[in-house]
Amino acid sequence: MFKYGIAKYGVVPIKSKPDMKSELADEILFGMTVKLLEEKDNGWYYIETSYNYNGYINESDLYLYGKEGLEWDGQADQVINWKVVDVLKEPKYQSYSIKQLTKGSIVKLSGKETEDWQEIIFPDGEKGWIRKEWITYRIRNGKNIDEETFRKNVVDTALSYLGTQYRWGGKSPLGIDCSGLCSISYFINGIIIYRDAEIKEGYNVRRISIEDIKPGDLIYYPGHITMYIGEGKYVHSTGSSGGVVINSLNPEDEDYREDLADIKEVGSIF
Repeated sequence: MFKYGIAKYGVVPIKSKPDMKSELADEILFGMTVKLLEEKDNGWYYIETSYNYNGYINESDLYLYGKEGLEWDGQADQVINWKVVDVLKEPKYQSYSIKQLTKGSIVKLSGKETEDWQEIIFPDGEKGWIRKEWITYRIRNGKNIDEETFRKNVVDTALSYLGTQYRWGGKSPLGIDCSGLCSISYFINGIIIYRDAEIKEGYNVRRISIEDIKPGDLIYYPGHITMYIGEGKYVHSTGSSGGVVINSLNPEDEDYREDLADIKEVGSIF
């Protein structure tokens, strides 16, 4: 009996209903593991992510396993750090692509490498090659990093998505929404926050005063979330701007958003 699924593609949709035409609730990226809670008709599973988010994924998008599925998460110690990369059959650009991965995808090394290329192994045993500069070590607990370094890293990660198109429920460089941007930026830096635009008990974010805000902290509005980057600015993904942009908290700045003047609360992991 299957108990776990691992994302098979660079971006795997999590639907709000067991139907391809239903609303996109979230996305997982290659190598991310989900728990299979209930099997539905037509190959659908009701799932729970590692960050306790629920929805439906079709079996065609997953590698399916029993309890050994958890071994992948324990052994996969690298993450893709470039927007979109091709996994090639051989360690040379003249080879052909066997899979396309996006920033945040989790990968496992096979142990083979050349001067410029690293071989990775998929959960089903298939292997491919990617450039060494496209991967970095996976951070499993960002709280082990000093505060100043973490704040800089999480802001830099969020800013790396600048210009990405807005996608409801999206969480990748192919398309991302407001909470997707903040949650994946924290996830890549080893911290799990709630997927949606609210502070929820049981996660790492606590409420702070706006006067205490620092880079990397989160600003919550009714139905929206942004990340503070310092000097009165914040980065966010917004449908009205078409994607990831920087705006200002200062009413005198040209990039001030009057429609985002109503701040609900501010959150920090520190």
